[in-house]
Amino acid sequence: QLQPVESGGGLVQPGESLRLSCLTARRMLSSTIVGWYRQAPGKEREFLASITGGPRTKYADSVKGRFTISRDNSKNTVYLEINDLKPDDTAVYSCLDRRGSYDYWGQGTQVTVSS
Repeated sequence: QLQPVESGGGLVQPGESLRLSCLTARRMLSSTIVGWYRQAPGKEREFLASITGGPRTKYADSVKGRFTISRDNSKNTVYLEINDLKPDDTAVYSCLDRRGSYDYWGQGTQVTVSS
């Protein structure tokens, strides 16, 4: 299986933090790009952040300062930490593992922010 596997979602209260994990099938190479996206009900999928094997990071303007992407090469895992969660953060969060011209999507993990 080459698809990544996400975990760490759940039901949280506004203001709390959460760390999502994306376990990739293979170790990251310098050319690998792993990104986090989310899709809320009735909305299009939205890019959040990405990290390369370099590593270089990139963030959507809407999440800068509140979301942090990082990786642990020893575990083939990329993390997305989300602070000060808001109800608008409710969505399915998915991981994309890009290897050259091939894209591998995970199944996603649900994050629900509600009091």
